[in-house]
Amino acid sequence: MIEENVFERRETTDAIISDAKYNLTIGADLLWGFLVNWVLVISIDPALLININKFVFLALYFGSAFYGIHLFTKSDDPLTSFIGYNFVVVPFGLIVNMVVSQYSTEIVLEAIQITGGVTLLMMLMGSLYPDFFKKISGALTAALIAVLIVEMFQLFVLGIHHNWIDWAVAAIFCGYIGYDWGRANQIPKTLDNAVDSAAALYMDIINLFLRILRILGRRR
Repeated sequence: MIEENVFERRETTDAIISDAKYNLTIGADLLWGFLVNWVLVISIDPALLININKFVFLALYFGSAFYGIHLFTKSDDPLTSFIGYNFVVVPFGLIVNMVVSQYSTEIVLEAIQITGGVTLLMMLMGSLYPDFFKKISGALTAALIAVLIVEMFQLFVLGIHHNWIDWAVAAIFCGYIGYDWGRANQIPKTLDNAVDSAAALYMDIINLFLRILRILGRRR
């Protein structure tokens, strides 16, 4: 059955689960996504990915990611949403593979620790001030689009990359973590909604991690 976007749901005929089970499901799904990423990193030679035609790679990446997002945001079936989640996790994992291969294990571990700490802090803020994050959601989206346009122009036209962009994107995704965690707790606590919320948080966290990794790598 296909319904409206998951985060617009306020009523449901699905079974409501306890707060503990809801949060545990979100956590388990996040861990699954990170585990898949780790397996991809240790099992695939990044050179194989780098040698793929970049236009083919980007087409497959965006095709898989957007298809997955469509599945988990529109479906109210937990299994379908989980399948959609994995269509997002795999291409993200391939990007993580290529990026982390450029840095030492020490820097990667430090980036993981910082990302974990920031994520917990922003989830706490999202729980305490959900209305604030809801109010700034539009500004976050506009800021992200603007920064990415500037970044693409610098990279592909000017051939440069300013360091402030990584800081800006990291700050934006900090806001998104607070926003997505806040709205995850404002929709009916069903198994499907837990999977959907985990998928949204996963994308926020991975994007934050990649930017923190670049910032740390540059400082070292």
